[in-house]
Amino acid sequence: MFTGITQGLFRVNTVLKREGLLHYTVILNGNLVKGLKQGASVAIDGVCQTVVSIDGLEVGFDAMLETLSKTTLSELAINKKVSVERSIGLDDEIGGHEVSGHVFEKGEIIAKKNTNNNLCLTIQCSDKCFSFIKTKGFIAVDGSSLTVGVVNKAENSFEVYLIPETLRVTNFGNKNVGDHVNLEPDMKTMILVEAVQSHFADIYHRLEKIENQLKVK
Repeated sequence: MFTGITQGLFRVNTVLKREGLLHYTVILNGNLVKGLKQGASVAIDGVCQTVVSIDGLEVGFDAMLETLSKTTLSELAINKKVSVERSIGLDDEIGGHEVSGHVFEKGEIIAKKNTNNNLCLTIQCSDKCFSFIKTKGFIAVDGSSLTVGVVNKAENSFEVYLIPETLRVTNFGNKNVGDHVNLEPDMKTMILVEAVQSHFADIYHRLEKIENQLKVK
């Protein structure tokens, strides 16, 4: 589990394509490597990854084909910088919101607007993903916990605003229109929406059954 508070940008050092997966390493700092063990979970651009090797400050990960198909990890390249967050401990503060690191899908940036002291990105997603996105709700974008601004149902898009501190520890400032980002809607919202949809689908099914019975009579 993660908090959505990115701990900085770090450089990808190696990228190796292997059968069924992509192996890559990232150069972290002393604070992030301290106490880190093989098998631990680390969020890379919002994607939960398992540590497979540690060599000094160089930490290795394996991204499976399923992960590569649904996330921007398929775009990893040597010297590219990625956002990193270590998983939280029992006593750690949740500064953002609860993030699992299980990316729902990739969204596309369709607009970018610089305003005074912040950056506004408009992101487009699928119908399914959009159903979980609500104004003033939470969403993790590339692992960063953000508050949803304006939503546009006609184009399945939503806005997020990024303050200077968020821009400092993420890649958002370097993103352009057409670039992709990893999206993870708030888990609590997803559970609530799916529960409501299931409830009304059940009611509709029962009413349809009653209607058919009345037609027979």
